[in-house]
Amino acid sequence: MSRHIKRVPAILTLAGLLLLLNGCSIVRLGYDNGSHLAWWWLDGYVDFDRGQTPLAKQAIRDWFDWHRSTQLPVYVTWLSDVRNQIDGPLTEAQVCRWSEELQDILMPAFDRAAHLGAPVALSLGEAQWKYLEKRYVKSNDKLRRKYLQPDPDDRLAAAVKRTIRRIENLYGSIDGEQRMLIVSGIEASPFDPQAWLVERQRRQHVTLSALRRIVIESVSVENAVAELRQLIEHTHRSDDTSYRAYQQKLSEYTCGFMVRMHNSTTPMQRQHAYDKLKKWEQDLRVLIDDRQNIENRLQIVAE
Repeated sequence: MSRHIKRVPAILTLAGLLLLLNGCSIVRLGYDNGSHLAWWWLDGYVDFDRGQTPLAKQAIRDWFDWHRSTQLPVYVTWLSDVRNQIDGPLTEAQVCRWSEELQDILMPAFDRAAHLGAPVALSLGEAQWKYLEKRYVKSNDKLRRKYLQPDPDDRLAAAVKRTIRRIENLYGSIDGEQRMLIVSGIEASPFDPQAWLVERQRRQHVTLSALRRIVIESVSVENAVAELRQLIEHTHRSDDTSYRAYQQKLSEYTCGFMVRMHNSTTPMQRQHAYDKLKKWEQDLRVLIDDRQNIENRLQIVAE
């Protein structure tokens, strides 16, 4: 993946990956139940039949076992590095570098998902493809309601509310001047929800076509893995040159916006962010230790 794709600020990206911006206990609870949540989410999109269900559930369990033991330590190291640099002003180069680093450390998780998901994708049929197509329509309608309000003032207000919630989850409560900074930042942002929706729909069409093709053509598992990897790559870095240029422009602007936002924060707000990242680190370390303790107990039993 190109090191120039920085879709959103690094810290907020990992926050989304952890499925929370609240207390540390929720991190552990969410991750410990991650395989069940992932199954619920995937089944909601595909509607696996009785024969596909065991294969899909096993792939999900295998992914989480692999991820806990190999990837969480990498996230801990990255979080620690970022945490130790946020007590003072930041530069655009720092924030963009963090985003580049984060894209790199997240890619193995996507790659592993392609590897484990290929046999599942090859088991799908017309019923699942039609269900996925309908689910795409439903999710696109939800996106329109959330990001494409007909009234420009309503759209701006919704964007401001979303951004404030994300910023305050990391830094704590903001003041009036910081709120105005957010408003002006959103007003100047190149973010285009309509372009995003059009690209999203195009990618969904490509995904459905690829899923049908690999089954109809009875491709090998290795070729199916390659197809899934390409779908993932183009989701992050569009194969449409004009949209890719837009992605680059937006990511560069977002880096600058996050720098202005961070540099407006007080020592107390930066301490809040520091404590937040430290809690995430601690939770991830607990998850890693839990896995190691289980493996140690199994080893003792085996001996």
